[in-house]
Order: sequence, then structure tokens, then C-alpha cells
Amino acid sequence: MLTELWVDRADYRHTRVVRGDIPQPGEGEILVAIDKFAMTANNVTYAASGDMFGYWQFYPTGEDPWGKVTVWGIGEVIASHVDAIEVGERLYGFFPMSSHVLMTPGDLTDRGFTDVVTHRQALPGLYNQFARTRSEPDALQALEDERCIFFPLFMTGYVIADLLLDNDWYGVEQVVIGSASSKTGFSTAAFVRAAGFTGAIVGLTGEQNVPFTEALDCYDSVVPYGDLETLNKAPAAYIDIAGDVRVRSQLHRHLNAATTCTLLVGATHWDQFAKSVEGGPLPGSEPEVFFAPAQIEKRDAEWGRGVMMGKAYAASIELVQKLSPTLAMESHTGAEACDGVWQALLDNEISGQRGVMLSLRADDG
Repeated sequence: MLTELWVDRADYRHTRVVRGDIPQPGEGEILVAIDKFAMTANNVTYAASGDMFGYWQFYPTGEDPWGKVTVWGIGEVIASHVDAIEVGERLYGFFPMSSHVLMTPGDLTDRGFTDVVTHRQALPGLYNQFARTRSEPDALQALEDERCIFFPLFMTGYVIADLLLDNDWYGVEQVVIGSASSKTGFSTAAFVRAAGFTGAIVGLTGEQNVPFTEALDCYDSVVPYGDLETLNKAPAAYIDIAGDVRVRSQLHRHLNAATTCTLLVGATHWDQFAKSVEGGPLPGSEPEVFFAPAQIEKRDAEWGRGVMMGKAYAASIELVQKLSPTLAMESHTGAEACDGVWQALLDNEISGQRGVMLSLRADDG
């Protein structure tokens, strides 16, 4: 049985479990059983920025106001009408919160393919590419769960660090990272340092997250949000992972003109969209929305297609292996569990220390 979790695009807490017959592939199509997928704060960001960047359009429901939140997962081909793709192959890529999905492979190589279904062609190409994992190194194949949970976030952190490096660090003396305990946050810190930044790397986080964040050893200092005004007023880049307008406003007013660059990366505070508490401009730099594919496309043009992603993958493998003793992995099955994790993410109740995997295949029947 096909099982999907749909989310009301006008009210993310309102969800709907949809069940039906498993679709059958036509000529040139494959049927993929989505074996498992990660659920992180990143998925809330996909929903909150879905209209801006097209995330809702990857797997449309055809029924307003319902949408399918996109996730990173592992799928298994269970039926194929494509000669070069065999039943049993495992795929890594950008899926819906679902048990099954039909795909139309194109640009096929031993390493992967692009889903060329018509409605996806105008969407960012990065998210249309699927890896055929059997062609990959054993070390990467052994990290299926970690790849789904951490790599999309770590690779975002890698691209943030590269953007800062590419702009000569915007001339700042410190990089301040909000939501420092998040996977995107601490990977950004690690990659900024690895890229050669010699200034201070400061993490902002909730009081309860300070011990875990300090134990990661990715920051020069970790500051609770309540102590934000103790920050050095040296020129700073602020990496806003959570999209907390109150924190952003307080930081800009504290640093004033020293806020040289503010990147809006995440939207786990999905109900806050103003640039400031009052809605008006803030002191210092104008906040800019960060969109990883833009920097990736720039590097593809400069370095060659796929070179940057190769570097990001290698760095992500190294980082996840380094930090694995501090991370807690868990797996859940079924639509009820999936909805429970989704609701917890909306309430910011999933610590960055937790790596959560879900599967809806338990409802196959």
C-alpha cells in the first residue's frame, strides 16, 4: 500500500495520512520503494521556503492546500521499465515523505541519473539528481543513515563556508552562528575553520544546549542567547540558521554597523518572516537569503561540474566520523511516528545531537 504524509501548506501542524494503491511504472519509468529517510530541521526549512524556492513543486499533490514535504532518503528500485536500471538497486536522493514514488530516469550514468519528469524540469537541478549507490565507495555505502541525516546539512555548512571564503570572509573578524547546536550550525563552524578563517568562531545557542555544543569542539566560544550582548563588537558575519527574528534583531542592534554580513540560512522558526521585530530595517548589513545551489553552480562553472560536491562529500564523511561519538542515532517506522517527529520539529524539540530516520514502508500491506 502507498502511504504518504501530506502537510497543509497554510498550517504546517495540520497533516493528513494518505493511503492508496501503489502506482505502476510505465515505459521509461521506475518504481522506487523509499526505504528510509531523515527528518531534521532542514525539512521545516523546505516547507517554510517552499514557495520561494519551489520545494513544494517537486512532488505535487494536485490538491490544495496540501503538499508533500521533501526529505533526503534511500530508495530501492522494485520495478523497472528502464533497461539500464535493475530491480534491487539502491538510490540516494530527494524524496517525498512517502513509501513509494514513480521516477523517470534521464541523463543516466553508472553513478546516477536525473529525474526528467516534466514538472521538475524548471526546478533546481541539484535536487533532481539521484545517486546509484552501488557505484560508490564501500565507506560511503556503509553510511546510509548518516548520509541522509547529516550530509545535506553538512554540505550546506560546507557551501556557506565556501561562500564566505569566496568573498574574502567579507572582511570580518568573527563569524557568529545562530542555532549553534544544529547540524548545519556546527558543520558550518567546522568548515569555516578548515577553510582557513583565522578570526573567532562564536556559537549562539539555548542555555540547555551549551554543554553539547561545547563538547563538539567546533567553536572558539559558545554563548547562550541570554548573554548575546556580551559578544565582542568586532566586524562580524552572522549565519542565521534558525530564522529567529528576535535574536537577529538583538544581534544587529548590539553589533550595530559591525554586522557586516547576515546570511538567512534556515527557517526552523517557520512562523517568523519579518526582517526585524518591528518589521523595519536593522542596523548594519541587510540580511540576505542564502541559497546553496547558486554557490554550487558558480563553483561548477569555475572548477568543473561536480568538483565542489565531491569536496563537500569528502569533508562531510570526515566530519561525521569525527563527531560520531557525540551523536545519537534513532529509527522509527509508520505514519504516526512520522507525524510525531514532524510536530516535534515544528516545536524545535529535536536536538541537533539526535539523528532521526523514518520509514513509511511498514504500512505497505
